[in-house]
Parts: sequence; C-alpha cells; structure tokens
Amino acid sequence: MTNTPATSKYVAEFLGTFFLVFTIGCNIRSGSGLWAAVSIASVLMVAIYALGGISGANFNPAVSFALGLVDTMGGKGMTWGTVAIYAVIQIVAGILAGFGYSALFQGGFALAPAKGFSLIQVGLCEMLYTFMLCFVVLNVAVAKRNSPNEFFGLAIGYVIVAGAYGAGAVSGGCFNPAVAIGIDISSMRFTGWCITYTLCEFMGAALAALLFKVVRPEDFDRNAQAGLASKLVSEFLGTFMLVLTVGLNVLAKSQAGAFSIAASLMSMIYALGNVSGAHFNPAVTIAIFVSGGDNELGLQMLAAYIAVQSLGGVCAGAVYNLIYQSQPVSSFALGPSGKRGWAQVASAEMAFTFVLCFVVLCVAVAKGKTNQPLMFGLAIGSCVTVGGLAIGSISGGSLNPAVSLGIGFAHLIGGGGTMVNALLYTVFEIIGGVAAAGIAKMTHSGDEAFKAGKV
Repeated sequence: MTNTPATSKYVAEFLGTFFLVFTIGCNIRSGSGLWAAVSIASVLMVAIYALGGISGANFNPAVSFALGLVDTMGGKGMTWGTVAIYAVIQIVAGILAGFGYSALFQGGFALAPAKGFSLIQVGLCEMLYTFMLCFVVLNVAVAKRNSPNEFFGLAIGYVIVAGAYGAGAVSGGCFNPAVAIGIDISSMRFTGWCITYTLCEFMGAALAALLFKVVRPEDFDRNAQAGLASKLVSEFLGTFMLVLTVGLNVLAKSQAGAFSIAASLMSMIYALGNVSGAHFNPAVTIAIFVSGGDNELGLQMLAAYIAVQSLGGVCAGAVYNLIYQSQPVSSFALGPSGKRGWAQVASAEMAFTFVLCFVVLCVAVAKGKTNQPLMFGLAIGSCVTVGGLAIGSISGGSLNPAVSLGIGFAHLIGGGGTMVNALLYTVFEIIGGVAAAGIAKMTHSGDEAFKAGKV
C-alpha cells in the first residue's frame, strides 16, 4: 500500500464508502428486513478484501480517526493529513450515495433513534459498536502479530451483523459518520441527529485506539510485551461485547439473535485470539485448564480470567439494562421456557456448552490435524448459532457462565428477582466444559497439547 499513488487510495475510499452507504439505503428502502444486516456486512467485507491493499479500506471517518490516534501514540497508524483527506472523501461519498438511493427509490428516510430512546441510550449504542468496529480493525488489520492474515475482512464486516440486530433496534446502527451524515443530509429533512451520532462514533474510535495500546503494547514499543494486564483487559472486552450483544438482541426480539451473537464472538476472537486466547467464557477457560492445553494457564491465571469474564458479563448486563431503562422491559430472566423443566435446561446447557468448549479445544488449542488457524474464529462463533437455534426455546442457549451471570445481574437490578437461576446455569455450563476437556483428551490422545492435563 505504501507505493500506491494517492489518487488510487482516494478513489478506493470513495468507492468503498459509496457502495456501503448505497447498500444500506437500498436495503432500508426496499424493506429487506431480516437480511438487511447481512447484506450490509457483506458489502463491507467484500469491499475490504477488494480494496484493502490499495487504501487500507477504512470507508469510515471513525476508523481513520482511530488510525490517526494510533499514529500519534507511536503506533503504525495514519498521519492526520491523510485522516482529514480520507474523512472528507468518505463523507462526500456517503452524501452522494444517500442522494443516489433516494433517487432510485424516489425518497430517502430520516436518521433518528427508535421511539422512546433517549440521547444517552442512542449514544451508548453508537459509541460501543463503533468502538467494537474500530477495535477489531486495529487488531486484525494493523496489529503486527496479526500481519498478514486472511480473516481480516470477515472479522471486520461481521461486526455489522453483531451490532445491527441489537443496537440497530435502538439507534439504527450507523457506527460510521459517513453513514449518519449521508442518511441525514440526503433525507431532505435534516434532523441534526448526524451531529450527535458522529460525536459518539468518534468517542468510540478514541476508546478503541486507547484500548488497542493497552492490549497490544508491543505495537507501540518494540521492547514491550503483552502481559497479564493486557490479557485480562482482552478477556473483559471480549466478554463485555458478547454479553451486551446477547442482551440487546433479546430485548429487541431479534429474529437473528443467535447469528448476531455468534458474529460478535467470532469478530472478537479474531481480534484478540493471540493476546489472551480469546476465551470470553469461564467454561472455556476451565476446559482449557483441565485439558492441559495451555501451559501458562495456572490456578492464579484461571481465577483471574474467570473473575474478569464474570465482571465483563455483569457490566454488560448493567449497560443493556440502562439502554432499555425507558422501555417497558429492560431485562429478562433465565430459566425453563414454556412447559420445559429444569432437567431439560440442564441437559441442553451441558450438551451445547460441551459442543462449544470441545470445538475450542479442537480448533484453537490442539496442535495436530484439527487445528485450524484460519477458520478458528468462524468455527467457534458458529457454535453459538448452533446452540442458540437448537435450544433457545428450552433454556435460551446461554452456553457461558459470564452470559448467565450478566443476564441474572441485569434482571436483578431491573427488579426481577435473584441470581439463583444464573448460578444454576453456571453449574450446568461448567459441567459441559469439563466433559469437553475429558473427551478432547481421548480424541486427541496423541496430540502434544493434551499430554499433560491438570487433573
């Protein structure tokens, strides 16, 4: 990219941003509904793969802003002059795309929060998922330890799937100033909301740059290494975004909840897998510990991982409760659905937590034939799609003690009872994780990763 003419970079940024915003508008105006987020995520993904080698495929002033901050802090980012030029091109492309879909469909649409949501609630959604988008970009497309890789476009594109189905029901799910400004100006009834959205999105980008330096200090100082603090922050962030996505999808009554949650897990695994291992789940951490699959994972680190994962889940529960505070329902309970009983809940949670933990051990821990360095994030994330759809009508498909604790805490502060059900789910899920470790040691008996288990 360094030898690419500036004009080529600018044209690439214009094209990528134009077709992103144009695709958003066409999906909304055509009423594509359930599949709109997949369409938008896919156009971002293919544009990144097509043009990433030309301009870096920012297609978003917030991403460019994050890169400018990284450069200022001493990392491999982007000069502020380039950031300014990129941002102008991206915003112009967004506005022209807005007028383009408005002409095609003979009318645009207004940028505005969903009914009943306040400035703070909308701002939180835009800030947090713009943070996630920028943070994933920095980790999969900029971080030295992830360079080169083939999953960067998939990881970045599917942040949109993670955010659109849950947060999109609150704010519309822009996560990009070029999108917000393009929609607002081309609607011909300028609301001014694009200013608020843009400010919140830039705040998310700034947070992403700062936390990128925390989890990857080696990208800013060649003598630094990611230590325990970086790993714990990584585990907190991944778990927080996972549980937040769970809560927002359920409260929005999303028809694609399992897919959206899986996308959030997948993207954060790709972003942070080589920092902390990207467990984001106490059952996974326990399974790896029991299997002996990580020599560095001793009792102290095991306890620290479980603590920050649980904290991430609880904090996310508090945040999604706050986002829905003005709505009739701001939380939901764990427990058997319909006429199901606790025996069915226990069986379901144990079985599909087993699947999740077993797949983690096979594709991300094993050193032999089943290890899949390219597809590990997709494989692990897809376990959530599998479990969420298969047993969602029985137990809700938590598959993760941090998710269970986050849901339980949100319901507790929402006036919904106690943490007893969350603790029961936690027990079922840990049993599933331990069982996965035992079976993995049997199926991979010749694999060096499992030769010395902890039990």
